[in-house]
Amino acid sequence: MSAFRDGLLEGRTAFIAGGTSGINLGIAKRMAELGARVAVAGRDPEKARRAAAEIGRGAAGYSCDVRDYAATRAAMEQIHAAWGPMHIVVSGAAGNFLAPAAGLSANGFKTVVDIDLLGTFNVFRGCYDLIAKPGASLIAITAGQAVNPTMLQIHACAAKAGVNQVVRVLAMEWGPEGVRVNGVSPGPIAGTEGMARLAPNEAVTKAITGRIALRRFGEIDEIAESAVFLCSDSAAYITGTILECDGGSQLGDARNPMERA
Repeated sequence: MSAFRDGLLEGRTAFIAGGTSGINLGIAKRMAELGARVAVAGRDPEKARRAAAEIGRGAAGYSCDVRDYAATRAAMEQIHAAWGPMHIVVSGAAGNFLAPAAGLSANGFKTVVDIDLLGTFNVFRGCYDLIAKPGASLIAITAGQAVNPTMLQIHACAAKAGVNQVVRVLAMEWGPEGVRVNGVSPGPIAGTEGMARLAPNEAVTKAITGRIALRRFGEIDEIAESAVFLCSDSAAYITGTILECDGGSQLGDARNPMERA
């Protein structure tokens, strides 16, 4: 059950890049439930339309590729023209796949960096003069790979490390204008495309959760609640922070050392 009161985000406009599926769609739905006017954006126009219809409450869907600054900016200009300054901007578009560094093409590496890192810059840079000042809250969806080197994930590790630094630098540069910039770092989250690939059966799921401090995967709603907190007045003095919502998974292997094989 949510700890947030109904109407918490009433009167605020939220833009969620990558908001057509998974964690980002969950964030969009929760913000709409709490009263925000929500716009979601994704590369597929039909998917964006369906996501907006699924969210309901007057949500709007836009098509843009976050790798394309001009297209991303154009979508946000449309939102600004229709609804006025944005109060919440979430950059959540991401790409990932497993690949050993020696077998990863330069294009494959670039693709993930362009979506995750360049995309985050494009979203935040593009919204700069279209957001409410003071009072805007910008949130990047990052990942534990930003700080913990992970085999077969050199592209994601590099991209997310960059995202974390984008968060911190913008928090410093834009803080004097009353703009807060933070990140949410999800752990393994059930019901997402990523976990469907990484944990395709019960045996793998048990092996993974057995190493997590809270012994379970997280839920999309739990990431949404973290994002809501960061853009709420309760977090008014929080900026430049990466909030790990991961059940303790980034702490390391949480099995009792005496019981490990």
